[in-house]
Amino acid sequence: MSERLSEETRKTVLKPLFDTGWAMVDGRDAIQKEFVFADFADAFGWMTRVAIWAEKWGHHPEWSNVYKSVQVTLTTHDVDGLSTLDAKLARKMDGLSAGAAR
Repeated sequence: MSERLSEETRKTVLKPLFDTGWAMVDGRDAIQKEFVFADFADAFGWMTRVAIWAEKWGHHPEWSNVYKSVQVTLTTHDVDGLSTLDAKLARKMDGLSAGAAR
């Protein structure tokens, strides 16, 4: 089971994510980001690739897709806040979107 990120750990784990466009969610211990792709097929393909990793790691995003954009929120419900799983999945999402997202 994961643990909620400590204040000290947040400084090193979250800062690189903020530098790539992730932001804290108001009123929740969660991070969010919008990914925008060239078209619906690219957005859906990215979601499919992310889903494979999410299933493998047993950690699933809150997300929605409208045409070529995907809104993502990450938090770990088991710890009622952010954990290392969220940072790991965020980094994977960024990596899988490299070159595709605008």
